[in-house]
Amino acid sequence: MAFDWIEEQARARRRAGLVRTLRPRPADSPLLDLASNDYLGLARHPEVVAGAAEAARVWGGGATGSRLVTGTTELHAELERELAGFCGFEAALVFSSGYAANLAAVTALAPHGSLIVSDAGNHASLIDGCRLARGTTQVVGHADPKAVRKALGTHEGPAVVVSDTVFSVDGDAAPLAELAAACREHGAGLLADDAHGLGVLGAGGRGAAHAAGLAGADDVVVTVTLSKSLGSQGGAVLGPARVIDHLVNAARTFIFDTGLAPAAAGAALAALRLLRREPERAARAREVAGELHARLTAAGLHAVRPDAAVVSVRAPSPEEAVRWAADCRAAGIAVGCFRPPSVPDGISRLRLTARADLSGAQIERAVRVIGETRP
Repeated sequence: MAFDWIEEQARARRRAGLVRTLRPRPADSPLLDLASNDYLGLARHPEVVAGAAEAARVWGGGATGSRLVTGTTELHAELERELAGFCGFEAALVFSSGYAANLAAVTALAPHGSLIVSDAGNHASLIDGCRLARGTTQVVGHADPKAVRKALGTHEGPAVVVSDTVFSVDGDAAPLAELAAACREHGAGLLADDAHGLGVLGAGGRGAAHAAGLAGADDVVVTVTLSKSLGSQGGAVLGPARVIDHLVNAARTFIFDTGLAPAAAGAALAALRLLRREPERAARAREVAGELHARLTAAGLHAVRPDAAVVSVRAPSPEEAVRWAADCRAAGIAVGCFRPPSVPDGISRLRLTARADLSGAQIERAVRVIGETRP
Protein backbone atom coordinates (compact mmCIF):
# COMPACT_ATOMS: atom_id res chain seq x y z
CA MET A 1 0.00 0.00 0.00
CA ALA A 2 1.05 3.59 -0.58
CA PHE A 3 3.15 5.13 2.19
CA ASP A 4 3.49 1.91 4.21
CA TRP A 5 7.20 2.68 4.46
CA ILE A 6 6.33 5.63 6.71
CA GLU A 7 5.41 3.32 9.58
CA GLU A 8 8.79 1.58 9.47
CA GLN A 9 10.52 4.95 9.64
CA ALA A 10 8.28 5.92 12.55
CA ARG A 11 9.23 2.74 14.41
CA ALA A 12 12.92 3.44 13.79
CA ARG A 13 12.53 6.96 15.19
CA ARG A 14 10.78 5.64 18.28
CA ARG A 15 13.53 3.05 18.87
CA ALA A 16 16.19 5.76 18.59
CA GLY A 17 14.34 8.21 20.83
CA LEU A 18 14.07 10.74 17.98
CA VAL A 19 10.31 11.29 17.73
CA ARG A 20 9.40 14.98 17.43
CA THR A 21 6.04 16.42 18.46
CA LEU A 22 4.31 19.78 18.15
CA ARG A 23 3.39 21.64 21.35
CA PRO A 24 1.02 24.55 20.67
CA ARG A 25 1.79 27.22 23.26
CA PRO A 26 -0.77 29.64 24.69
CA ALA A 27 -0.36 33.38 24.20
CA ASP A 28 0.29 33.82 27.91
CA SER A 29 2.63 30.90 28.56
CA PRO A 30 3.83 30.81 32.19
CA LEU A 31 7.19 29.30 31.15
CA LEU A 32 10.41 31.28 31.33
CA ASP A 33 11.52 31.27 27.69
CA LEU A 34 15.08 30.12 27.04
CA ALA A 35 14.11 28.21 23.90
CA SER A 36 13.03 30.78 21.31
CA ASN A 37 15.27 32.88 19.05
CA ASP A 38 13.86 36.16 20.37
CA TYR A 39 17.37 37.30 21.35
CA LEU A 40 16.50 40.94 22.01
CA GLY A 41 13.07 40.34 23.51
CA LEU A 42 11.36 42.31 20.73
CA ALA A 43 8.67 39.89 19.49
CA ARG A 44 6.15 41.31 21.97
CA HIS A 45 7.60 44.81 22.27
CA PRO A 46 4.76 47.36 21.94
CA GLU A 47 6.49 49.23 19.11
CA VAL A 48 7.07 46.03 17.13
CA VAL A 49 3.48 44.86 17.64
CA ALA A 50 2.22 48.30 16.63
CA GLY A 51 4.38 48.20 13.50
CA ALA A 52 2.80 44.90 12.50
CA ALA A 53 -0.73 46.08 13.23
CA GLU A 54 -0.33 49.35 11.34
CA ALA A 55 1.15 47.59 8.31
CA ALA A 56 -1.77 45.15 8.27
CA ARG A 57 -4.27 48.01 8.47
CA VAL A 58 -2.62 49.91 5.62
CA TRP A 59 -1.58 47.04 3.32
CA GLY A 60 -3.89 44.18 4.28
CA GLY A 61 -3.30 40.65 5.54
CA GLY A 62 -1.07 39.42 2.73
CA ALA A 63 1.28 40.60 0.01
CA THR A 64 -1.22 39.32 -2.62
CA GLY A 65 1.34 37.91 -5.03
CA SER A 66 4.96 37.24 -5.87
CA ARG A 67 7.41 40.11 -5.47
CA LEU A 68 7.65 40.58 -9.25
CA VAL A 69 3.87 40.86 -9.71
CA THR A 70 2.01 42.57 -6.84
CA GLY A 71 3.96 41.38 -3.80
CA THR A 72 6.40 44.30 -3.56
CA THR A 73 4.98 47.21 -1.61
CA GLU A 74 6.57 50.52 -0.66
CA LEU A 75 6.94 49.01 2.81
CA HIS A 76 9.12 46.17 1.46
CA ALA A 77 11.34 48.67 -0.34
CA GLU A 78 11.63 50.80 2.81
CA LEU A 79 12.64 47.77 4.87
CA GLU A 80 15.25 46.77 2.30
CA ARG A 81 16.81 50.24 2.25
CA GLU A 82 17.01 50.51 6.03
CA LEU A 83 18.25 46.95 6.51
CA ALA A 84 21.04 47.40 3.96
CA GLY A 85 22.01 50.75 5.46
CA PHE A 86 22.02 49.46 9.03
CA CYS A 87 24.21 46.44 8.19
CA GLY A 88 26.53 48.41 5.88
CA PHE A 89 25.68 46.83 2.52
CA GLU A 90 24.81 48.39 -0.81
CA ALA A 91 21.48 46.64 -1.27
CA ALA A 92 19.08 44.11 0.25
CA LEU A 93 16.32 41.81 -0.94
CA VAL A 94 13.59 40.56 1.41
CA PHE A 95 12.18 37.01 1.25
CA SER A 96 9.30 35.21 2.93
CA SER A 97 11.71 33.34 5.26
CA GLY A 98 15.37 33.03 6.12
CA TYR A 99 15.24 29.52 4.67
CA ALA A 100 14.06 30.91 1.31
CA ALA A 101 16.77 33.57 1.42
CA ASN A 102 19.49 30.94 1.88
CA LEU A 103 18.13 28.72 -0.88
CA ALA A 104 18.03 31.73 -3.19
CA ALA A 105 21.53 32.93 -2.45
CA VAL A 106 23.26 29.55 -2.74
CA THR A 107 21.46 28.36 -5.86
CA ALA A 108 21.70 31.67 -7.72
CA LEU A 109 25.39 32.20 -6.90
CA ALA A 110 26.57 28.66 -7.74
CA PRO A 111 25.86 28.02 -11.44
CA HIS A 112 26.90 24.97 -13.42
CA GLY A 113 30.68 24.57 -13.38
CA SER A 114 31.15 26.40 -10.08
CA LEU A 115 32.45 25.08 -6.76
CA ILE A 116 30.66 25.49 -3.43
CA VAL A 117 32.84 25.03 -0.35
CA SER A 118 30.51 24.38 2.57
CA ASP A 119 31.29 24.17 6.30
CA ALA A 120 30.36 20.82 7.85
CA GLY A 121 28.39 22.60 10.58
CA ASN A 122 26.20 24.69 8.31
CA HIS A 123 22.46 25.08 8.83
CA ALA A 124 20.06 22.80 6.96
CA SER A 125 18.92 25.64 4.71
CA LEU A 126 22.47 26.16 3.42
CA ILE A 127 22.90 22.41 2.99
CA ASP A 128 19.67 22.22 1.00
CA GLY A 129 20.82 25.17 -1.09
CA CYS A 130 24.00 23.26 -1.92
CA ARG A 131 21.95 20.20 -2.89
CA LEU A 132 19.76 22.25 -5.23
CA ALA A 133 22.55 24.31 -6.79
CA ARG A 134 24.01 23.29 -10.14
CA GLY A 135 27.56 23.72 -8.91
CA THR A 136 29.64 21.01 -7.24
CA THR A 137 29.70 21.02 -3.45
CA GLN A 138 32.73 20.12 -1.32
CA VAL A 139 32.12 19.90 2.42
CA VAL A 140 35.09 20.88 4.58
CA GLY A 141 35.87 20.63 8.28
CA HIS A 142 34.12 22.93 10.71
CA ALA A 143 35.55 26.48 10.90
CA ASP A 144 38.72 25.46 9.08
CA PRO A 145 40.16 28.15 6.75
CA LYS A 146 43.07 25.87 5.78
CA ALA A 147 40.62 23.27 4.49
CA VAL A 148 38.80 26.02 2.58
CA ARG A 149 42.06 27.10 0.92
CA LYS A 150 42.85 23.54 -0.03
CA ALA A 151 39.42 23.01 -1.56
CA LEU A 152 39.56 26.25 -3.53
CA GLY A 153 43.00 25.36 -4.80
CA THR A 154 41.63 22.30 -6.59
CA HIS A 155 39.17 24.26 -8.74
CA GLU A 156 39.40 26.61 -11.68
CA GLY A 157 36.37 28.76 -12.31
CA PRO A 158 33.67 30.43 -10.21
CA ALA A 159 33.60 29.47 -6.55
CA VAL A 160 31.76 30.48 -3.41
CA VAL A 161 32.49 29.64 0.22
CA VAL A 162 29.33 29.13 2.29
CA SER A 163 29.25 29.35 6.09
CA ASP A 164 27.10 30.30 9.02
CA THR A 165 28.53 33.25 10.93
CA VAL A 166 27.30 31.84 14.24
CA PHE A 167 26.53 28.13 14.25
CA SER A 168 23.13 27.36 15.70
CA VAL A 169 24.07 24.17 17.58
CA ASP A 170 26.95 25.28 19.81
CA GLY A 171 26.81 29.04 19.25
CA ASP A 172 30.43 29.28 18.09
CA ALA A 173 31.42 31.89 15.51
CA ALA A 174 33.04 31.29 12.13
CA PRO A 175 36.47 32.84 11.44
CA LEU A 176 35.01 35.25 8.87
CA ALA A 177 38.12 37.36 8.32
CA GLU A 178 40.23 34.26 7.64
CA LEU A 179 37.57 32.81 5.35
CA ALA A 180 37.40 36.07 3.41
CA ALA A 181 41.19 36.07 3.04
CA ALA A 182 41.12 32.51 1.69
CA CYS A 183 38.39 33.48 -0.76
CA ARG A 184 40.34 36.48 -2.02
CA GLU A 185 43.45 34.41 -2.62
CA HIS A 186 41.42 32.36 -5.12
CA GLY A 187 38.96 34.92 -6.47
CA ALA A 188 36.01 33.27 -4.72
CA GLY A 189 32.98 34.87 -3.14
CA LEU A 190 31.98 34.52 0.50
CA LEU A 191 28.35 33.81 1.40
CA ALA A 192 27.69 34.06 5.14
CA ASP A 193 24.44 33.26 6.91
CA ASP A 194 24.15 35.80 9.75
CA ALA A 195 20.86 34.54 11.18
CA HIS A 196 22.33 34.34 14.70
CA GLY A 197 24.64 37.36 14.38
CA LEU A 198 22.29 40.15 13.34
CA GLY A 199 21.16 42.04 16.41
CA VAL A 200 23.81 40.44 18.62
CA LEU A 201 27.26 40.93 17.07
CA GLY A 202 28.89 44.03 15.61
CA ALA A 203 28.47 47.66 16.65
CA GLY A 204 24.90 48.03 17.90
CA GLY A 205 23.98 44.60 16.53
CA ARG A 206 24.92 45.28 12.92
CA GLY A 207 26.04 41.70 12.48
CA ALA A 208 29.10 39.47 12.24
CA ALA A 209 30.21 40.73 8.82
CA HIS A 210 30.19 44.30 10.14
CA ALA A 211 32.20 43.19 13.18
CA ALA A 212 34.75 41.50 10.90
CA GLY A 213 35.13 44.59 8.68
CA LEU A 214 33.53 42.83 5.70
CA ALA A 215 30.26 44.74 5.40
CA GLY A 216 29.89 46.32 1.99
CA ALA A 217 32.73 44.36 0.37
CA ASP A 218 32.07 43.58 -3.28
CA ASP A 219 32.91 39.88 -2.79
CA VAL A 220 30.79 39.28 0.34
CA VAL A 221 27.09 38.39 0.48
CA VAL A 222 25.21 37.97 3.76
CA THR A 223 21.85 36.39 4.49
CA VAL A 224 19.81 37.23 7.58
CA THR A 225 16.52 36.26 9.13
CA LEU A 226 13.98 38.73 10.46
CA SER A 227 12.57 36.12 12.84
CA LYS A 228 15.26 36.08 15.51
CA SER A 229 16.67 39.33 16.87
CA LEU A 230 14.07 41.40 15.02
CA GLY A 231 11.19 39.35 16.45
CA SER A 232 9.27 39.14 13.19
CA GLN A 233 9.20 36.78 10.19
CA GLY A 234 11.05 36.59 6.90
CA GLY A 235 14.61 36.78 5.61
CA ALA A 236 16.87 38.90 3.45
CA VAL A 237 20.00 38.79 1.32
CA LEU A 238 22.45 41.70 1.65
CA GLY A 239 25.27 42.48 -0.76
CA PRO A 240 26.43 44.39 -3.82
CA ALA A 241 23.63 45.83 -5.96
CA ARG A 242 24.63 43.65 -8.92
CA VAL A 243 24.23 40.52 -6.79
CA ILE A 244 20.80 41.63 -5.60
CA ASP A 245 19.74 42.42 -9.17
CA HIS A 246 20.90 38.95 -10.18
CA LEU A 247 18.79 37.35 -7.45
CA VAL A 248 15.71 39.26 -8.62
CA ASN A 249 16.18 37.67 -12.03
CA ALA A 250 17.52 34.21 -11.09
CA ALA A 251 16.47 33.16 -7.58
CA ARG A 252 13.52 30.77 -7.79
CA THR A 253 12.47 31.23 -4.15
CA PHE A 254 12.13 34.93 -4.92
CA ILE A 255 10.51 34.73 -8.34
CA PHE A 256 7.96 32.02 -7.57
CA ASP A 257 7.11 32.74 -3.92
CA THR A 258 4.52 35.12 -2.51
CA GLY A 259 6.05 38.22 -0.96
CA LEU A 260 6.53 38.63 2.78
CA ALA A 261 3.27 39.57 4.53
CA PRO A 262 3.07 43.34 5.21
CA ALA A 263 2.56 42.79 8.95
CA ALA A 264 5.89 40.94 9.16
CA ALA A 265 7.64 43.65 7.15
CA GLY A 266 6.16 46.33 9.40
CA ALA A 267 7.22 44.48 12.56
CA ALA A 268 10.77 43.96 11.28
CA LEU A 269 11.09 47.61 10.31
CA ALA A 270 9.87 48.75 13.72
CA ALA A 271 12.32 46.37 15.45
CA LEU A 272 15.21 47.56 13.28
CA ARG A 273 14.49 51.18 14.17
CA LEU A 274 14.21 50.29 17.85
CA LEU A 275 17.57 48.50 17.73
CA ARG A 276 19.15 51.51 16.04
CA ARG A 277 17.83 53.68 18.88
CA GLU A 278 18.77 51.18 21.64
CA PRO A 279 22.06 49.57 20.54
CA GLU A 280 22.78 48.44 24.09
CA ARG A 281 20.36 45.53 23.58
CA ALA A 282 22.99 43.72 21.51
CA ALA A 283 25.63 44.02 24.23
CA ARG A 284 23.13 42.87 26.84
CA ALA A 285 22.33 39.69 24.89
CA ARG A 286 26.05 38.83 24.81
CA GLU A 287 26.37 39.67 28.51
CA VAL A 288 23.50 37.32 29.41
CA ALA A 289 25.07 34.55 27.32
CA GLY A 290 28.36 34.94 29.14
CA GLU A 291 26.65 34.88 32.52
CA LEU A 292 24.67 31.77 31.65
CA HIS A 293 27.82 30.00 30.49
CA ALA A 294 29.78 30.97 33.60
CA ARG A 295 27.06 29.86 35.99
CA LEU A 296 26.36 26.59 34.18
CA THR A 297 30.06 25.75 34.06
CA ALA A 298 30.43 26.58 37.76
CA ALA A 299 27.58 24.15 38.41
CA GLY A 300 29.62 21.38 36.78
CA LEU A 301 27.73 21.22 33.48
CA HIS A 302 29.42 20.92 30.08
CA ALA A 303 28.41 24.26 28.56
CA VAL A 304 30.10 25.51 25.39
CA ARG A 305 31.51 29.03 25.58
CA PRO A 306 29.19 31.22 23.45
CA ASP A 307 30.36 33.69 20.81
CA ALA A 308 26.90 35.25 20.46
CA ALA A 309 23.58 34.46 22.17
CA VAL A 310 23.37 30.66 21.88
CA VAL A 311 24.46 28.63 24.92
CA SER A 312 24.76 24.87 24.39
CA VAL A 313 24.78 22.30 27.21
CA ARG A 314 25.81 18.73 26.36
CA ALA A 315 23.49 15.83 27.25
CA PRO A 316 24.49 12.14 27.63
CA SER A 317 22.05 10.78 25.01
CA PRO A 318 19.05 11.73 22.88
CA GLU A 319 16.64 10.09 25.33
CA GLU A 320 18.19 11.85 28.32
CA ALA A 321 18.21 15.17 26.47
CA VAL A 322 14.46 14.84 25.83
CA ARG A 323 13.82 13.88 29.44
CA TRP A 324 16.02 16.75 30.69
CA ALA A 325 14.16 19.30 28.57
CA ALA A 326 10.81 17.88 29.75
CA ASP A 327 11.89 18.11 33.40
CA CYS A 328 12.96 21.72 32.86
CA ARG A 329 9.57 22.45 31.30
CA ALA A 330 7.80 20.85 34.26
CA ALA A 331 9.80 23.16 36.52
CA GLY A 332 8.74 26.22 34.52
CA ILE A 333 11.70 26.69 32.14
CA ALA A 334 11.41 26.23 28.37
CA VAL A 335 14.70 25.11 26.80
CA GLY A 336 15.59 23.86 23.34
CA CYS A 337 16.52 20.22 22.78
CA PHE A 338 18.79 19.40 19.85
CA ARG A 339 19.28 15.76 18.83
CA PRO A 340 20.40 13.88 15.72
CA PRO A 341 19.91 14.48 12.86
CA SER A 342 19.74 18.18 13.76
CA VAL A 343 23.27 18.08 15.21
CA PRO A 344 26.13 17.33 12.80
CA ASP A 345 28.34 15.69 15.44
CA GLY A 346 25.63 13.37 16.79
CA ILE A 347 25.86 14.82 20.31
CA SER A 348 22.54 15.78 21.92
CA ARG A 349 22.24 19.09 23.73
CA LEU A 350 20.05 21.51 25.54
CA ARG A 351 20.13 24.79 23.61
CA LEU A 352 19.53 27.95 25.61
CA THR A 353 18.68 31.39 24.27
CA ALA A 354 20.39 34.29 26.04
CA ARG A 355 17.75 37.00 25.71
CA ALA A 356 18.60 40.64 26.33
CA ASP A 357 15.52 41.09 28.52
CA LEU A 358 16.37 38.34 31.03
CA SER A 359 16.89 39.59 34.57
CA GLY A 360 19.56 38.41 36.98
CA ALA A 361 16.94 36.57 39.01
CA GLN A 362 15.64 34.78 35.92
CA ILE A 363 19.15 33.71 34.93
CA GLU A 364 19.77 32.38 38.44
CA ARG A 365 16.46 30.48 38.40
CA ALA A 366 17.18 28.95 35.00
CA VAL A 367 20.64 27.74 36.00
CA ARG A 368 19.28 26.28 39.24
CA VAL A 369 16.53 24.33 37.42
CA ILE A 370 18.87 23.06 34.71
CA GLY A 371 21.34 21.91 37.34
CA GLU A 372 18.74 20.23 39.54
CA THR A 373 17.19 18.33 36.60
CA ARG A 374 20.41 17.15 34.96
CA PRO A 375 20.46 13.45 33.99
